[in-house]
Amino acid sequence: MVPQVDLPSPRCGTAPAGRSLNMSQKDPCQKQACEIQKCLQVNNYMESKCEAMLQEMRKCCAWYPKGRSICCSGFEKEEREREKFKATSEGIPQPPQ
Repeated sequence: MVPQVDLPSPRCGTAPAGRSLNMSQKDPCQKQACEIQKCLQVNNYMESKCEAMLQEMRKCCAWYPKGRSICCSGFEKEEREREKFKATSEGIPQPPQ
């Protein structure tokens, strides 16, 4: 079973008329997030059909510091949960939250 990734909805396409995008604030992984959204729409939201795009997104998210890309928030949450599961399955106690 493929884990469900909670993706924020990126603003794909161009900025609304009269507004310009500040390039210094552009999300560095927005392109990959938009590609995932397009792929999911075309493939009736079957994540397994978009695995290549999901991997590209994970690579992008790994390249930038945590919190730099809002589009990566779901992938960062997925990674934390994976690490927590791995630690508990190995018997490593989790720090208090």
